[in-house]
Amino acid sequence: MTEEQNTGWKGGQRAFGDFAPGLVHYTDKVLFDEVWEREGLPKRDRSLITVAALTAMGKTDQLTFHLDYARRNGVTETELKEAITHLAFYTGWPNGMSAMTVAKQVFDH
Repeated sequence: MTEEQNTGWKGGQRAFGDFAPGLVHYTDKVLFDEVWEREGLPKRDRSLITVAALTAMGKTDQLTFHLDYARRNGVTETELKEAITHLAFYTGWPNGMSAMTVAKQVFDH
């Protein structure tokens, strides 16, 4: 993706400013401007996969952002709750419970 094609993602910059320029670059330019924009997989599917991976790893801090991002990318709250419930059987009950707690907080806002 060329500089003219980037999405202008600024989440890394907002989070870290000049504190961690390398992480800002890889977050904004590589992950969101390149990986998330690849044509091989719709953003909706990327979001569902990301929520599943974060749930499986118990990464609830990042899950807060990605549940909301998934909704913006077309995944419904019902689909996300069903995915988390299904994942609880495969990734461990505590991971499912933790992810659903985050989902409740995100969806109740």
